[in-house]
Amino acid sequence: MPKNVEENINGTQDTPGEQTPAASEVREDIIQCEAEQSALEGKVAEIESRIKILEEENVSLKDQLLRKQADFENFRKRINKDKLDSIQFGNKQLLLDLVPVLDDFERAVKSGEESRDFTAFHDGIVLIEKQFAGLLERKWGLQRFDSVGEDFDPQKHEAITTEERKDHETSIVLEDYQKGYFLHDKVLRAAKVKVSLPVPGENGNTKAES
Repeated sequence: MPKNVEENINGTQDTPGEQTPAASEVREDIIQCEAEQSALEGKVAEIESRIKILEEENVSLKDQLLRKQADFENFRKRINKDKLDSIQFGNKQLLLDLVPVLDDFERAVKSGEESRDFTAFHDGIVLIEKQFAGLLERKWGLQRFDSVGEDFDPQKHEAITTEERKDHETSIVLEDYQKGYFLHDKVLRAAKVKVSLPVPGENGNTKAES
């Protein structure tokens, strides 16, 4: 207890060993203030400790965030590289299948130059073409289709020219200018064709309407 406060308290005593009611109240207030001060100091120490812990957690979280950002950037670069590789080398297997066909063409050309036998050269080219078409259909689902004699289908056929025909009830493909292809079960390229164009007969009606 401060000396001056204690002297003031003691100075209010009427006789030695006795305290007035006011002095007793002052002493109780001082004790209460000291207790509150001690409690506040404890809370301050607790808050400071908590702040220190939060600061450490903040540093740790920042470090984790930087690591995550670095990992994500590396992941993004890897994905972009894989995408580029996929574009550049996505047809690798197809090209490996085509290389033997090129070899066959090279051998056929060389053989034709040496023998000058047109029939043998022609037969060799026809054989290579059949093998090539079979390879594409068997391994890659590419199938060439014929159209002559079929009903005109705008999903499969592209009409280049037409020919009026009185003997046709519907438009029929008369000639294949360029073959069409399926890729599995879908049209990859429509065939370019010549199509019949039904016209009325002598009675003014088509055969289908007569």
